[in-house]
Amino acid sequence: MINVFIGYDPREAVAFSVLAHSIHARASQSVSITPLMLSQLKGLYTRERHPLQSTDFSFTRFLVPHLSGYTDWSLFMDCDMLVLDDIAKLWALRDERYAVQVVKHNHVPKEDIKFLGAKQTKYEKKNWSSVILFNNAKCWALTPEYVNTATGLELHQFKWLGNDDLIGEIPNRWNHLVGYDAPSPGVSLVHYTVGGPYFEEYTNCEYADAWRRELKQMQYAGKT
Repeated sequence: MINVFIGYDPREAVAFSVLAHSIHARASQSVSITPLMLSQLKGLYTRERHPLQSTDFSFTRFLVPHLSGYTDWSLFMDCDMLVLDDIAKLWALRDERYAVQVVKHNHVPKEDIKFLGAKQTKYEKKNWSSVILFNNAKCWALTPEYVNTATGLELHQFKWLGNDDLIGEIPNRWNHLVGYDAPSPGVSLVHYTVGGPYFEEYTNCEYADAWRRELKQMQYAGKT
């Protein structure tokens, strides 16, 4: 079973649904998808919302190892994405040498404001944590207590690992940053990091047509 956790924000509910559909529609193995919804994490996730926090799942992603019982592997991804390939291919890249595996972007945002007027943040390892393969048994430092009290940079820069050698790399095609990475026919996962086509101001962004096709297929599956 491929265990997938997707960040959930009610303002991007349609993005979550389309992403989940895009995963299931192309998967060659069984997939379990769990939304990280604040309403389902009451009592476990207690930190107050930070002024720079752009989504409900900015920090809940780091509860994935705990929610997985610190066993086996799990995959986390933001909801503002679209999978264009078999997720089993990404799952097959798991490497026991590492605690996490990510696309190691050198991403320096050009904009100051992103979707829904959220302030853009700039820091080292930006967007590394938007797709994470968690080797849960090696992520024991991510207790609920730590996730609720650590700083944003401590979490998103993987300082809880204590050693960057534990961060493995996966190919860039599994976290293609729309508006930053050049369009490519080999892209496996599209990330609408600044704003997706489900927001009015981003309806014409790159890969918007691909997202709308997926939405239509989800809505009208089986109809001729």
